[in-house]
Amino acid sequence: MNKIVALLLVVLLSLSIAACGAGSTGDSTAKNGASPAAGQPAVKPADAANATATKYPLKMKDTTGTEITLQKAPQRIVSTSTAETEILFALGLGDRIVAVSDFDNYPEEAKTKTKVGGVSAPNVEAVLAANADLVITGISIKEDALGKLRSLNLPLYKFEPKSIDDIFANVLVLGQLTDKQKEAQELVDKMKKEIDRIKTAVSAVKPEQKKKVYIEFSPGYTVGKGEFMDEVLTLAGGINIAADTKGYNKINEEKIIQDNPAVIFYTTGTKDKAGQTLDQIIKSRNGWDKIEAVKNNQLVGVNQDTLNRPGPRIVEGLLTIAKGIYPDLVK
Repeated sequence: MNKIVALLLVVLLSLSIAACGAGSTGDSTAKNGASPAAGQPAVKPADAANATATKYPLKMKDTTGTEITLQKAPQRIVSTSTAETEILFALGLGDRIVAVSDFDNYPEEAKTKTKVGGVSAPNVEAVLAANADLVITGISIKEDALGKLRSLNLPLYKFEPKSIDDIFANVLVLGQLTDKQKEAQELVDKMKKEIDRIKTAVSAVKPEQKKKVYIEFSPGYTVGKGEFMDEVLTLAGGINIAADTKGYNKINEEKIIQDNPAVIFYTTGTKDKAGQTLDQIIKSRNGWDKIEAVKNNQLVGVNQDTLNRPGPRIVEGLLTIAKGIYPDLVK
């Protein structure tokens, strides 16, 4: 996939489903953004009981390598990324969030915050008017929009999660930036515990018994290796039939028929221009009635926000996926 197509897919993902780093908590200077090596954690978190208060002034580098400096714990936070907004609320920072993106809808309190435009191109004037002492942005922002935000000379931190470990790291980094390290560690521990429970539930499935699965997050698009959505399918004990591709891809309908997945996942709330829901689109495609998942009515809808936002609720998305594949094993 060339760079232009890749960019278009990222924008499509962020707009059609309102989708949305790695870091260190070792001292007051940390670098975030390098994806962890296979099998290695993105960070080495300390025990929650031993988490220390953030020391300011704090200097940290974001996923782009850009360094920011915080003189004190931020009191006015603007988040232009839905996933990071959910993390901030989960850390108990709702009273410090002054503005969010137009797509922020969770938790309920997020709907009451001032809006600053889309996740791919926030409104620069609205961000400036919020008088923020920390601006958070995410994976869906366009490069030119990011440049405009940086021109405001506000402390801005960009996240680019690609894996579950990156999500854990993002939580810990946000905890460090905002002096909520204890809460961040507790949240990560809670997420890991639930993920481990799900992994244990499906661990008895033998390799030859694992079911082939397919996911369509937007009409005509699926996901391959290198994205956390594919990792979710794998953690749930499924075999992603698009794992031979990388990133977000336009689907090959004939190949999917040949691969014959046992379970098909689709994001709920997604419609085409004619108003058809994604499951209706899937069922109406020529030849897809031969696919095992369609024949056996094994089409499972997933809340698009829990699956596509790399935040705390990714655990809910994983649980839905695991239940959809192995309903007798996962409760």
